[in-house]
Amino acid sequence: MGYVDWDTLPLSRATTGRGAHRRTEPDVVAHVLTEEGTRVLLVHRGRLAASGDSGGAELVFVAGPATDPALAPSKDVPESQRGAWLYLGEDDAGAFVALVLPDDAGVPAVGLEGIAPVNPAGDLVAAHTWLSLRDLGAALSARDAGLATEAVALAAWHAAHPRCPRCGEPTEPVHGGWVRRCTNDASEHYPRTDPAVIMAVVDDGDRLLLGRAAQWAPGKFSTLAGYVEPGEPLEAAVRREVLEEVGVRIGAVEYRGSQPWPFPASLMLGFVAHATSTEIHVDGDEVVDARWFSRAGLAEAIDAGSVVLPSRTSIARSLIEDWFGAALPGA
Repeated sequence: MGYVDWDTLPLSRATTGRGAHRRTEPDVVAHVLTEEGTRVLLVHRGRLAASGDSGGAELVFVAGPATDPALAPSKDVPESQRGAWLYLGEDDAGAFVALVLPDDAGVPAVGLEGIAPVNPAGDLVAAHTWLSLRDLGAALSARDAGLATEAVALAAWHAAHPRCPRCGEPTEPVHGGWVRRCTNDASEHYPRTDPAVIMAVVDDGDRLLLGRAAQWAPGKFSTLAGYVEPGEPLEAAVRREVLEEVGVRIGAVEYRGSQPWPFPASLMLGFVAHATSTEIHVDGDEVVDARWFSRAGLAEAIDAGSVVLPSRTSIARSLIEDWFGAALPGA
């Protein structure tokens, strides 16, 4: 192995400083929106305002002062109506913030007969093309990939944590969107990241084991993966997941690299796992098919259309191509 540069995985290429020292500034987002050079990234339903396609995409930014005043940060307007503002950091040219538009912003607003309703969030949704980070992540520049991953991860966390886990009362975003504070007991809650192991399982003959999850379309295969359980070392998680899913025993485990996977909050930790057994027994629940592939066999299956690999944005694709020793066809 050695084909992949593990320091430049598609969603691990952030170059913008996160500016954590500014997060505690009072009303930091409102402040940076008045600063020259501030750029606003737009998120809606987990997708990003972007131009181009998976072959050559760019994020669309709007200048801070150009954003409709009705969308500006305000404690007088419910978050569900104006969306969430997130401070992402800054570079030499200025700050970056994200505006996460409400989920229903794309639904046409209803006004009085003959009077067009004011719907600035809906206007922004209608004015842009929205693409998934899964599809465009590998095509973005390093700067944009880092910003997009940060914004999508934070947006998912905010959407999933509108209430306090202690008392159940509403929480509100503070510290530039990096904390949610309970409106009742003032307890503060922070974004979480769930560690997950993902592994290229190889045998003594240097074959690669790929599996198909129950919810995937026929023909789609990928490396095995699973969440790390409480109190569990990463290497133990690799061995447990492979044994549980396909009945294969693992000996040596070698770390390769990591990549955030904000769908909604995972950190994928990539490994090469060396099998000490080869007989496959799929669990039939998470994994419904698993096969050993030689390099020639995998190339033939891809050419024949009987195997479809994960997208280039995923660390799974990097693990597969690192084993293969070259880029493989497919998006």
